[in-house]
Amino acid sequence: MKLFRRKPPLPAGSRPPLDAEERVLAWCPCEQGVLVATNRGLWLPSAGDRLGWHEIHKVAWSGRELRITPAEVAEERDGYTVLVDGPVATFLLLAPGELPDQVRTRVTRSVAYTTHHELDRGSVRVVGRRVSGQDGLSWAVRYDSGAWTDWPAMVEATDDLVSEAQKTVAPPP
Repeated sequence: MKLFRRKPPLPAGSRPPLDAEERVLAWCPCEQGVLVATNRGLWLPSAGDRLGWHEIHKVAWSGRELRITPAEVAEERDGYTVLVDGPVATFLLLAPGELPDQVRTRVTRSVAYTTHHELDRGSVRVVGRRVSGQDGLSWAVRYDSGAWTDWPAMVEATDDLVSEAQKTVAPPP
């Protein structure tokens, strides 16, 4: 009887091109190849790209399928980014192990600040997220469906909300 069961190491042929400070936390075979979770993000098998934990809007785990909704940049504004949901990627995990738990934990841990605000012409979520390997927070907003995102009063109100949020988490001078 083994006291400690270790998952076999990631096969060399499935190892993504890791950064110098990047380390593998969990991996899992799926229909499209291999998903690899590192301290910097999630390596996707089909594109061969890494989604940083701060670039993932939503994660859903059904017990078999892992659904990842990435964030896509809709607009760059002064001091923050406007994000929208990207296309959902679904992976049927063949031997999930720790991967779903690591993904959920890392995405959740990347969120340092979040608030939701009702405005005159819609609502907006303001988010400050930690980016692995960088100091400070990355600021973004995500408007709810139907919000008037380019209405000047909405943009001004959003600018003010982000500015106030940044002040609340800024270190004292």
